Amino acid sequence: QVQLVQSGGGLVEAGGSLRLSCKASGRTFGSYTMGWFRQAPGKEREFVAVISRSGILTRYADSVKGRFTISRDNAENTAYLQMNSLKPEDTAIYYCAASSTPGISRTTPQEYDYWGQGTQVTVSS
Repeated sequence: QVQLVQSGGGLVEAGGSLRLSCKASGRTFGSYTMGWFRQAPGKEREFVAVISRSGILTRYADSVKGRFTISRDNAENTAYLQMNSLKPEDTAIYYCAASSTPGISRTTPQEYDYWGQGTQVTVSS
């Protein structure tokens, strides 16, 4: 069992930056693939980024590539999402998630076992 507690987020102007954190309980954080998803009002939850268990491999949605960076610190049981050059269309509730299946092809919500509580990111124009 893994519990994920998110922090960060908030309101920022377009072009600004935010960093989201996702801290996991337990001593097996390094055995989970970690992903970030987001859900805007009236839309389905969509993939944002994923990072391998070691942190070496990453993958991004085309919409955030070059602007967002996913990372993790296994010693601190924490995953991060650094978001730069934010746009109004990035406004959504952001969720971190953990998958017990290795590999960065995990891009659908169904492939993840545990979820954070979600955090609101609002980008004003």
